Amino acid sequence: MKKFKKYKQNLSLVTNNEGTFVKSYNTLVAKVNGDELEVLGYWSQTTTKHINYAAYELGLNIKK
Repeated sequence: MKKFKKYKQNLSLVTNNEGTFVKSYNTLVAKVNGDELEVLGYWSQTTTKHINYAAYELGLNIKK
């Protein structure tokens, strides 16, 4: 599990047998697919900020 510099307590990157995911609070909200970050649903403003920040930090494009 990787923690990000910003949002340390509520945002992380986790890997399991299904792939690599962005986890916001206790929910998997996006999946890393190659050079894209695939958003897994519609999220609140705060979670959307987390997804955008993670994509920026990882150098990925967001796929909705």
